[in-house]
Amino acid sequence: MKLKSLLLRYYPPGIMLEYEKSGQLKTKSIDLLDLDPSTDVSALVEEIQKAEPLITASRSDQVKLLIQRLQNKLKQHSNHKFYLFKVLRAHILPLTNVALNKSGSCFITGSYDRTCKLWDTASGEELHTLEGHRNVVYAIAFNNPYGDKIATGSFDKTCKLWSVETGKCYHTFRGHTAEIVCLSFNPQSTLVATGSMDTTAKLWDIQSGEEVFTLTGHSAEIISLSFNTSGNRIIMGSFDHTVTVWEADTGRKVYTLIGHCAEISSALFNWDCSLILTGSMDKTCKLWDAVNGKCVATLTGHDDEILDSCFDYTGKLIATASADGTARIFSAATRKCVTTLEGHEGEVSKISFNPQGNRLLTGSSDKTARIWDAQTGQCLQVLEGHTDEIFSCAFNYKGDIIITGSKDNTCRIWR
Repeated sequence: MKLKSLLLRYYPPGIMLEYEKSGQLKTKSIDLLDLDPSTDVSALVEEIQKAEPLITASRSDQVKLLIQRLQNKLKQHSNHKFYLFKVLRAHILPLTNVALNKSGSCFITGSYDRTCKLWDTASGEELHTLEGHRNVVYAIAFNNPYGDKIATGSFDKTCKLWSVETGKCYHTFRGHTAEIVCLSFNPQSTLVATGSMDTTAKLWDIQSGEEVFTLTGHSAEIISLSFNTSGNRIIMGSFDHTVTVWEADTGRKVYTLIGHCAEISSALFNWDCSLILTGSMDKTCKLWDAVNGKCVATLTGHDDEILDSCFDYTGKLIATASADGTARIFSAATRKCVTTLEGHEGEVSKISFNPQGNRLLTGSSDKTARIWDAQTGQCLQVLEGHTDEIFSCAFNYKGDIIITGSKDNTCRIWR
Protein backbone atom coordinates (compact mmCIF):
# COMPACT_ATOMS: atom_id res chain seq x y z
CA MET A 1 0.00 0.00 0.00
CA LYS A 2 1.36 3.36 -1.05
CA LEU A 3 -0.02 6.78 -0.07
CA LYS A 4 -0.45 8.97 -3.14
CA SER A 5 -2.01 12.16 -1.81
CA LEU A 6 -3.71 13.88 1.12
CA LEU A 7 -6.72 16.09 0.55
CA LEU A 8 -8.47 18.42 2.93
CA ARG A 9 -12.21 18.06 3.48
CA TYR A 10 -13.77 21.07 5.15
CA TYR A 11 -17.32 19.92 5.84
CA PRO A 12 -17.54 17.81 7.79
CA PRO A 13 -13.92 18.34 8.83
CA GLY A 14 -11.54 15.59 7.80
CA ILE A 15 -8.70 14.46 5.58
CA MET A 16 -9.09 12.22 2.54
CA LEU A 17 -6.27 9.76 1.85
CA GLU A 18 -5.71 8.55 -1.69
CA TYR A 19 -3.56 5.42 -1.81
CA GLU A 20 -2.58 2.66 -4.19
CA LYS A 21 -3.25 -0.97 -3.32
CA SER A 22 -2.22 -3.68 -5.79
CA GLY A 23 -2.29 -1.16 -8.63
CA GLN A 24 -5.72 0.28 -7.78
CA LEU A 25 -6.36 3.79 -6.50
CA LYS A 26 -8.46 3.77 -3.33
CA THR A 27 -9.65 6.44 -0.93
CA LYS A 28 -10.14 6.50 2.80
CA SER A 29 -11.19 9.32 5.09
CA ILE A 30 -10.07 10.37 8.54
CA ASP A 31 -12.93 12.22 10.19
CA LEU A 32 -11.97 15.08 12.51
CA LEU A 33 -15.41 15.75 13.92
CA ASP A 34 -14.02 16.69 17.35
CA LEU A 35 -11.62 19.30 15.99
CA ASP A 36 -12.24 22.75 17.45
CA PRO A 37 -10.26 26.01 17.69
CA SER A 38 -8.56 24.90 20.93
CA THR A 39 -7.46 21.37 19.86
CA ASP A 40 -3.75 20.56 20.34
CA VAL A 41 -2.83 19.74 16.73
CA SER A 42 0.52 18.04 17.47
CA ALA A 43 -1.11 15.61 19.90
CA LEU A 44 -3.90 14.95 17.41
CA VAL A 45 -1.40 14.16 14.63
CA GLU A 46 0.37 11.68 16.93
CA GLU A 47 -2.93 9.94 17.60
CA ILE A 48 -3.72 9.79 13.88
CA GLN A 49 -0.29 8.29 13.12
CA LYS A 50 -0.82 5.55 15.70
CA ALA A 51 -4.17 4.63 14.19
CA GLU A 52 -3.32 5.03 10.51
CA PRO A 53 -0.26 3.19 9.13
CA LEU A 54 -0.53 5.04 5.78
CA ILE A 55 0.57 8.24 7.52
CA THR A 56 4.30 7.81 8.00
CA ALA A 57 6.59 10.14 9.95
CA SER A 58 7.64 11.90 6.74
CA ARG A 59 4.01 12.87 6.13
CA SER A 60 3.27 14.17 9.63
CA ASP A 61 4.24 17.79 8.86
CA GLN A 62 1.91 17.82 5.89
CA VAL A 63 -0.94 16.42 8.00
CA LYS A 64 -0.26 19.01 10.70
CA LEU A 65 -0.43 21.78 8.11
CA LEU A 66 -3.74 20.49 6.74
CA ILE A 67 -5.28 20.28 10.21
CA GLN A 68 -4.08 23.80 11.07
CA ARG A 69 -5.77 25.06 7.91
CA LEU A 70 -8.96 23.32 9.00
CA GLN A 71 -8.67 24.84 12.44
CA ASN A 72 -8.27 28.35 10.99
CA LYS A 73 -11.35 27.76 8.88
CA LEU A 74 -13.29 26.87 12.03
CA LYS A 75 -11.99 30.00 13.75
CA GLN A 76 -13.47 32.22 11.05
CA HIS A 77 -16.64 32.30 13.11
CA SER A 78 -18.19 34.14 10.22
CA ASN A 79 -19.93 37.39 11.10
CA HIS A 80 -21.13 37.53 7.52
CA LYS A 81 -24.16 39.78 6.98
CA PHE A 82 -26.27 38.64 4.05
CA TYR A 83 -27.79 41.16 1.68
CA LEU A 84 -30.42 40.70 -1.01
CA PHE A 85 -28.57 40.02 -4.25
CA LYS A 86 -31.37 39.17 -6.67
CA VAL A 87 -35.11 38.61 -6.85
CA LEU A 88 -36.20 36.15 -9.53
CA ARG A 89 -39.78 35.73 -10.62
CA ALA A 90 -39.03 32.25 -11.82
CA HIS A 91 -42.36 30.84 -13.08
CA ILE A 92 -45.85 32.08 -13.95
CA LEU A 93 -47.48 29.35 -11.82
CA PRO A 94 -46.51 28.57 -8.20
CA LEU A 95 -43.08 27.24 -7.26
CA THR A 96 -42.81 23.84 -5.59
CA ASN A 97 -39.13 23.59 -4.63
CA VAL A 98 -35.71 25.21 -5.04
CA ALA A 99 -32.27 23.55 -4.80
CA LEU A 100 -28.67 24.74 -5.09
CA ASN A 101 -25.72 22.89 -6.56
CA LYS A 102 -22.77 22.33 -4.23
CA SER A 103 -20.86 25.54 -4.95
CA GLY A 104 -24.00 27.66 -5.25
CA SER A 105 -23.05 28.68 -8.81
CA CYS A 106 -26.44 27.58 -10.10
CA PHE A 107 -29.82 26.50 -8.76
CA ILE A 108 -33.04 24.90 -9.93
CA THR A 109 -36.73 25.68 -9.41
CA GLY A 110 -39.69 23.31 -9.82
CA SER A 111 -43.18 24.56 -10.59
CA TYR A 112 -46.85 23.87 -11.18
CA ASP A 113 -46.16 25.01 -14.78
CA ARG A 114 -44.76 21.47 -15.41
CA THR A 115 -41.17 22.65 -15.85
CA CYS A 116 -37.94 22.84 -13.92
CA LYS A 117 -35.69 25.81 -14.62
CA LEU A 118 -31.93 26.02 -14.18
CA TRP A 119 -30.53 29.42 -13.17
CA ASP A 120 -27.12 31.03 -12.97
CA THR A 121 -26.81 32.40 -9.43
CA ALA A 122 -24.35 35.22 -10.20
CA SER A 123 -26.24 36.72 -13.13
CA GLY A 124 -29.76 35.55 -12.28
CA GLU A 125 -30.07 34.37 -15.88
CA GLU A 126 -32.09 31.35 -16.90
CA LEU A 127 -29.75 28.69 -18.34
CA HIS A 128 -32.28 26.01 -19.32
CA THR A 129 -35.96 25.20 -19.08
CA LEU A 130 -36.39 21.46 -18.58
CA GLU A 131 -39.64 20.65 -20.36
CA GLY A 132 -41.39 17.33 -20.84
CA HIS A 133 -43.38 16.51 -17.70
CA ARG A 134 -47.15 16.40 -18.09
CA ASN A 135 -48.01 17.62 -14.61
CA VAL A 136 -46.59 19.51 -11.63
CA VAL A 137 -42.80 19.20 -11.15
CA TYR A 138 -42.64 18.66 -7.41
CA ALA A 139 -39.35 17.06 -6.31
CA ILE A 140 -36.02 18.29 -7.71
CA ALA A 141 -32.35 17.61 -6.97
CA PHE A 142 -28.80 18.00 -8.25
CA ASN A 143 -26.49 14.98 -8.04
CA ASN A 144 -24.21 16.81 -5.59
CA PRO A 145 -21.27 16.93 -5.14
CA TYR A 146 -20.85 16.41 -8.93
CA GLY A 147 -23.63 18.73 -10.02
CA ASP A 148 -23.72 17.60 -13.66
CA LYS A 149 -27.18 16.01 -13.52
CA ILE A 150 -30.65 16.99 -12.30
CA ALA A 151 -33.53 14.71 -11.33
CA THR A 152 -37.15 15.88 -11.42
CA GLY A 153 -40.10 14.02 -9.91
CA SER A 154 -43.59 14.86 -11.06
CA PHE A 155 -47.27 14.41 -10.34
CA ASP A 156 -47.32 12.74 -13.80
CA LYS A 157 -45.87 9.67 -11.95
CA THR A 158 -42.50 9.84 -13.74
CA CYS A 159 -39.01 10.96 -12.83
CA LYS A 160 -36.69 12.46 -15.43
CA LEU A 161 -32.91 12.71 -15.47
CA TRP A 162 -31.37 15.75 -17.20
CA SER A 163 -27.97 17.09 -18.23
CA VAL A 164 -27.00 20.33 -16.47
CA GLU A 165 -24.76 21.29 -19.37
CA THR A 166 -27.20 20.84 -22.26
CA GLY A 167 -30.61 20.71 -20.57
CA LYS A 168 -31.37 17.50 -22.48
CA CYS A 169 -33.31 14.62 -20.91
CA TYR A 170 -31.25 11.42 -20.52
CA HIS A 171 -33.99 9.11 -19.19
CA THR A 172 -37.62 9.04 -18.16
CA PHE A 173 -38.17 6.60 -15.30
CA ARG A 174 -41.67 5.07 -15.53
CA GLY A 175 -43.25 2.64 -13.07
CA HIS A 176 -44.88 4.51 -10.19
CA THR A 177 -48.68 4.44 -10.17
CA ALA A 178 -49.16 7.78 -8.38
CA GLU A 179 -47.49 11.16 -7.88
CA ILE A 180 -43.74 11.28 -7.10
CA VAL A 181 -43.23 13.54 -4.09
CA CYS A 182 -39.60 13.00 -3.03
CA LEU A 183 -36.33 11.89 -4.60
CA SER A 184 -32.65 11.59 -3.85
CA PHE A 185 -29.39 10.70 -5.60
CA ASN A 186 -26.98 8.33 -3.87
CA PRO A 187 -23.62 9.97 -3.00
CA GLN A 188 -21.84 8.07 -5.78
CA SER A 189 -24.36 9.41 -8.30
CA THR A 190 -25.07 5.95 -9.74
CA LEU A 191 -28.65 5.66 -8.48
CA VAL A 192 -31.65 7.89 -8.01
CA ALA A 193 -34.38 6.93 -5.54
CA THR A 194 -37.98 8.13 -5.88
CA GLY A 195 -40.78 8.11 -3.28
CA SER A 196 -44.42 8.17 -4.29
CA MET A 197 -48.01 8.53 -3.14
CA ASP A 198 -48.37 4.91 -4.35
CA THR A 199 -46.69 3.90 -1.01
CA THR A 200 -43.52 2.59 -2.71
CA ALA A 201 -40.05 3.84 -3.43
CA LYS A 202 -38.05 2.83 -6.50
CA LEU A 203 -34.34 2.79 -7.24
CA TRP A 204 -33.22 3.60 -10.78
CA ASP A 205 -29.89 3.08 -12.50
CA ILE A 206 -28.60 6.41 -13.84
CA GLN A 207 -26.48 4.83 -16.57
CA SER A 208 -29.01 2.40 -18.05
CA GLY A 209 -32.23 4.15 -17.07
CA GLU A 210 -33.59 0.84 -15.75
CA GLU A 211 -35.46 0.21 -12.52
CA VAL A 212 -33.21 -1.62 -10.03
CA PHE A 213 -35.59 -2.30 -7.09
CA THR A 214 -39.03 -1.45 -5.80
CA LEU A 215 -39.16 -0.99 -2.02
CA THR A 216 -42.60 -2.00 -0.75
CA GLY A 217 -44.06 -2.34 2.73
CA HIS A 218 -45.49 1.04 3.71
CA SER A 219 -49.25 1.52 3.84
CA ALA A 220 -49.32 5.25 3.04
CA GLU A 221 -47.37 7.73 0.90
CA ILE A 222 -43.60 8.07 1.16
CA ILE A 223 -42.79 11.69 2.02
CA SER A 224 -39.10 11.62 2.84
CA LEU A 225 -36.26 9.61 1.43
CA SER A 226 -32.47 9.87 1.66
CA PHE A 227 -29.25 7.87 1.49
CA ASN A 228 -26.67 7.65 4.26
CA THR A 229 -23.18 9.10 3.71
CA SER A 230 -21.67 5.95 2.25
CA GLY A 231 -24.70 5.25 0.06
CA ASN A 232 -25.29 1.67 1.27
CA ARG A 233 -28.53 2.44 3.15
CA ILE A 234 -31.74 4.25 2.27
CA ILE A 235 -34.11 5.71 4.84
CA MET A 236 -37.79 6.37 4.09
CA GLY A 237 -40.44 8.14 6.13
CA SER A 238 -44.14 7.59 5.51
CA PHE A 239 -47.54 8.98 6.39
CA ASP A 240 -48.21 5.54 7.95
CA HIS A 241 -46.29 6.82 11.06
CA THR A 242 -43.28 4.52 10.43
CA VAL A 243 -39.79 4.80 8.99
CA THR A 244 -37.97 2.01 7.14
CA VAL A 245 -34.28 1.47 6.39
CA TRP A 246 -33.15 -0.54 3.35
CA GLU A 247 -29.93 -1.93 1.86
CA ALA A 248 -29.28 -0.02 -1.34
CA ASP A 249 -27.41 -2.82 -3.08
CA THR A 250 -29.92 -5.63 -2.40
CA GLY A 251 -33.22 -3.82 -1.83
CA ARG A 252 -33.61 -5.74 1.43
CA LYS A 253 -35.43 -4.09 4.33
CA VAL A 254 -33.09 -3.81 7.34
CA TYR A 255 -35.70 -2.72 9.88
CA THR A 256 -38.81 -0.65 10.56
CA LEU A 257 -38.73 2.14 13.15
CA ILE A 258 -42.04 2.05 15.02
CA GLY A 259 -42.85 4.52 17.79
CA HIS A 260 -44.27 7.75 16.37
CA CYS A 261 -48.02 8.15 16.64
CA ALA A 262 -48.61 10.48 13.67
CA GLU A 263 -47.27 11.16 10.16
CA ILE A 264 -43.49 11.37 9.68
CA SER A 265 -42.15 14.71 8.41
CA SER A 266 -38.41 13.92 8.18
CA ALA A 267 -36.02 10.98 8.53
CA LEU A 268 -32.24 11.06 8.12
CA PHE A 269 -28.90 9.61 9.19
CA ASN A 270 -26.15 11.60 10.90
CA TRP A 271 -22.79 11.92 9.12
CA ASP A 272 -21.11 8.82 10.58
CA CYS A 273 -24.34 6.82 10.14
CA SER A 274 -24.51 5.85 13.83
CA LEU A 275 -27.80 7.63 14.56
CA ILE A 276 -31.11 8.23 12.82
CA LEU A 277 -33.29 11.27 13.47
CA THR A 278 -37.02 11.22 12.76
CA GLY A 279 -39.50 14.09 13.08
CA SER A 280 -43.25 13.66 13.28
CA MET A 281 -46.59 15.43 13.36
CA ASP A 282 -46.89 13.94 16.89
CA LYS A 283 -44.82 16.98 18.11
CA THR A 284 -41.71 14.89 18.85
CA CYS A 285 -38.46 13.86 17.24
CA LYS A 286 -36.90 10.50 18.00
CA LEU A 287 -33.29 9.35 17.90
CA TRP A 288 -32.61 5.75 16.91
CA ASP A 289 -29.51 3.56 17.04
CA ALA A 290 -28.72 2.94 13.36
CA VAL A 291 -27.13 -0.43 14.10
CA ASN A 292 -30.14 -2.14 15.66
CA GLY A 293 -33.03 0.25 14.96
CA LYS A 294 -33.84 0.75 18.65
CA CYS A 295 -35.17 4.13 19.84
CA VAL A 296 -32.60 5.75 22.15
CA ALA A 297 -34.35 9.07 22.89
CA THR A 298 -37.50 11.09 22.34
CA LEU A 299 -36.93 14.83 21.95
CA THR A 300 -39.88 16.74 23.39
CA GLY A 301 -40.73 20.38 24.07
CA HIS A 302 -42.57 21.56 20.98
CA ASP A 303 -46.29 22.39 21.31
CA ASP A 304 -47.19 21.51 17.74
CA GLU A 305 -46.17 19.36 14.76
CA ILE A 306 -42.47 18.99 13.86
CA LEU A 307 -42.20 20.12 10.25
CA ASP A 308 -38.45 19.70 9.71
CA SER A 309 -35.38 18.44 11.56
CA CYS A 310 -31.68 18.00 10.86
CA PHE A 311 -28.23 17.21 12.27
CA ASP A 312 -25.26 19.55 11.94
CA TYR A 313 -22.47 18.07 9.80
CA THR A 314 -20.60 16.63 12.78
CA GLY A 315 -23.72 15.07 14.27
CA LYS A 316 -23.22 16.82 17.64
CA LEU A 317 -26.28 19.06 17.34
CA ILE A 318 -29.86 18.46 16.26
CA ALA A 319 -32.24 21.20 15.14
CA THR A 320 -36.01 20.98 14.98
CA ALA A 321 -38.59 23.29 13.35
CA SER A 322 -42.21 23.32 14.41
CA ALA A 323 -45.66 24.62 13.61
CA ASP A 324 -45.58 26.19 17.11
CA GLY A 325 -43.46 29.04 15.62
CA THR A 326 -40.21 28.04 17.31
CA ALA A 327 -37.12 26.02 16.50
CA ARG A 328 -35.02 24.13 19.04
CA ILE A 329 -31.43 22.94 19.24
CA PHE A 330 -30.71 19.68 21.06
CA SER A 331 -27.41 18.07 22.02
CA ALA A 332 -27.09 14.66 20.33
CA ALA A 333 -24.98 13.44 23.27
CA THR A 334 -27.20 14.50 26.18
CA ARG A 335 -30.48 14.54 24.15
CA LYS A 336 -31.40 17.72 26.06
CA CYS A 337 -32.67 20.98 24.55
CA VAL A 338 -29.77 23.43 24.49
CA THR A 339 -31.65 26.50 23.29
CA THR A 340 -34.96 27.61 21.79
CA LEU A 341 -35.04 29.92 18.75
CA GLU A 342 -37.88 32.35 19.25
CA GLY A 343 -38.89 35.23 17.00
CA HIS A 344 -40.88 33.89 14.06
CA GLU A 345 -44.54 34.89 13.99
CA GLY A 346 -45.76 31.83 12.10
CA GLU A 347 -44.96 28.16 11.73
CA VAL A 348 -41.34 27.26 10.99
CA SER A 349 -41.33 24.80 8.09
CA LYS A 350 -37.62 24.59 7.18
CA ILE A 351 -34.38 24.43 9.15
CA SER A 352 -30.75 23.78 8.24
CA PHE A 353 -27.25 24.35 9.59
CA ASN A 354 -24.61 26.08 7.53
CA PRO A 355 -21.81 23.63 6.69
CA GLN A 356 -19.53 25.17 9.34
CA GLY A 357 -22.18 24.38 11.95
CA ASN A 358 -22.15 27.79 13.64
CA ARG A 359 -25.31 29.19 12.01
CA LEU A 360 -28.88 28.01 11.53
CA LEU A 361 -31.28 29.08 8.82
CA THR A 362 -35.05 28.91 9.28
CA GLY A 363 -37.92 29.63 6.89
CA SER A 364 -41.41 30.49 8.06
CA SER A 365 -44.99 31.21 7.06
CA ASP A 366 -44.41 34.72 8.51
CA LYS A 367 -42.73 35.53 5.13
CA THR A 368 -39.22 35.77 6.64
CA ALA A 369 -36.14 33.59 6.87
CA ARG A 370 -33.88 34.03 9.88
CA ILE A 371 -30.24 33.35 10.63
CA TRP A 372 -29.38 32.26 14.17
CA ASP A 373 -26.24 31.67 16.21
CA ALA A 374 -26.20 27.89 16.73
CA GLN A 375 -24.43 28.18 20.11
CA THR A 376 -26.47 30.93 21.77
CA GLY A 377 -29.76 30.74 19.86
CA GLN A 378 -29.61 34.50 19.25
CA CYS A 379 -31.25 35.78 16.04
CA LEU A 380 -28.50 37.44 13.99
CA GLN A 381 -30.45 38.50 10.93
CA VAL A 382 -33.97 38.57 9.51
CA LEU A 383 -34.18 38.13 5.72
CA GLU A 384 -37.25 40.18 4.81
CA GLY A 385 -38.94 41.03 1.54
CA HIS A 386 -41.00 38.02 0.49
CA THR A 387 -44.72 38.79 0.41
CA ASP A 388 -45.95 35.27 1.20
CA GLU A 389 -44.78 32.25 3.18
CA ILE A 390 -41.31 30.80 2.65
CA PHE A 391 -41.37 27.06 1.92
CA SER A 392 -37.72 26.55 1.01
CA CYS A 393 -34.38 27.95 2.16
CA ALA A 394 -30.84 26.62 1.88
CA PHE A 395 -27.14 27.44 2.20
CA ASN A 396 -24.56 26.51 -0.41
CA TYR A 397 -21.60 24.34 0.62
CA LYS A 398 -19.40 27.28 1.62
CA GLY A 399 -22.21 28.88 3.62
CA ASP A 400 -21.87 32.24 1.87
CA ILE A 401 -24.97 32.10 -0.35
CA ILE A 402 -28.59 31.57 0.74
CA ILE A 403 -31.54 30.92 -1.50
CA THR A 404 -35.15 31.33 -0.36
CA GLY A 405 -38.29 30.22 -2.22
CA SER A 406 -41.71 31.59 -1.41
CA LYS A 407 -45.37 31.21 -2.25
CA ASP A 408 -45.11 34.78 -3.60
CA ASN A 409 -43.60 33.00 -6.61
CA THR A 410 -40.14 34.51 -6.28
CA CYS A 411 -36.76 33.15 -5.36
CA ARG A 412 -34.40 35.46 -3.56
CA ILE A 413 -30.63 35.07 -3.60
CA TRP A 414 -28.81 36.45 -0.56
CA ARG A 415 -25.05 36.72 -0.31
